[in-house]
Amino acid sequence: MAEHLLSVKNLKTSFFTPAGEVKAVDDISFNLDKGKVLGIVGESGSGKSVTAYSIMRILSEPGKIIGGNILFDNKDLATLSESEMRDIRGNKISMIFQDPMTSLNPVYTIGNQLIEAILLHTDKDPLQAQHRAVELLKLVGVNEPERRIHQYPHEFSGGMRQRVMIAMALACEPDILIADEPTTALDVTIQAQILELMQSLQKEIGMAIILITHDLGVVANMCDEIIVMYAGKIAERGTAKEIFYNPHHEYTKGLLKSIPKISDERKKLTPIEGNPVDLLNMPKGCAFSPRCSKCMRICLEELPPELRINEEHLASCWINVKEGYSLDENNNNKIDASLNTQITNNQDDNDAKKSKKKSEK
Repeated sequence: MAEHLLSVKNLKTSFFTPAGEVKAVDDISFNLDKGKVLGIVGESGSGKSVTAYSIMRILSEPGKIIGGNILFDNKDLATLSESEMRDIRGNKISMIFQDPMTSLNPVYTIGNQLIEAILLHTDKDPLQAQHRAVELLKLVGVNEPERRIHQYPHEFSGGMRQRVMIAMALACEPDILIADEPTTALDVTIQAQILELMQSLQKEIGMAIILITHDLGVVANMCDEIIVMYAGKIAERGTAKEIFYNPHHEYTKGLLKSIPKISDERKKLTPIEGNPVDLLNMPKGCAFSPRCSKCMRICLEELPPELRINEEHLASCWINVKEGYSLDENNNNKIDASLNTQITNNQDDNDAKKSKKKSEK
C-alpha cells in the first residue's frame, strides 16, 4: 500500500492554564492521501482548529503538543525546529484562516503581501514574483488583477479577501491546503463560490485538502472522508455517504438533525440537549454522555473504543458494540457476551425511563 501523504498518530495537544490542563486534542489519529479531501467537523471547542494549528506548529501559548507524531515527507513535524518548519509552512503545507481581514496586513497592498509569500519560498526575483501574483489572482477569479494588486485589503469585499487568501496559500503549489472555517464570515452565495473555487483548484493542482468546519452541510459534496470531533476526540469517521446516511454516534446524529431541510420547512429543528462539555472537568466515561439521550451505565464509566462499523466507517460509541468490532484486538476480548448483556439491560432501563416520563405527562 502506498505511503500516506500525511499521517497523524496519537496526537495529544494540551493547554496548561492556571485552572488546570485542557486536553484540546486527546489521542487522535488519521491519514490523508494525495489528492483527497478530508473534512473535520465539530462544534466550537471540539479540537478541530487546534488539530490544524498542531499540524502547522502555530500553537499559541500555553498550548503545547505533548504526544504523538505528525508524519509528512519522511519527517515528524511535531519534533522539527522552528527554522525547519518555516521551510514547510506556507510552502508544502499552507493554511487559510477563518477571517481574511484579520489575516491580511491592512497597511500593505495585496500585491506586496502576495509577492512576499512568493519571494520567501521560491527563487523568483521581484519582477517574476509580481507576475506570479497577478497569475494567482487571476486563477482565483479576481477581476483586473494587474490593477487590484495595488489595492489594500479594505478595498476588497469579504469574498474577494478570501480569494486573496486562497491565492496566497497556493503561491507555492502546496501538497496540502488546510482550510480552517474558510466560509464562516461569508454569506451563503459567496460560501458556495469559495467552496466551488477550492474544489476546482484542488482538481487542477492535485493537492490534498483538510477542510475544517462546524457545518456538516459544507462538507457534504466536497469531502472524500469526514471526521466528527467532540471534546478533543474523534467521535466518528467515514465516507460522506456513510456519515450522512448511516451515522452511528449520537453526536453525529444530533448534528445532522440540526441541519435545515427544505422538505421539512414546517418541522422544528432538533437541537442537541445540554451544554458542551467542560474540558477542565471531563466525564469519566464518554465525553458526550451528559448530553446523550441514549446514555447507558457503561457510557458513564468507560471510554468507548473506536469500533469499525464497516470498511469505510468507524464510531466511538458503546451502542455499536454488537455490530462493530474494535480496532484494538485487546479491546475485543473485553467486548464479550457479558458486556452485551449489560448494554441490553441499560437499553431496557432507558426504555423504562422514557415510558415513565410519558405516563407522568
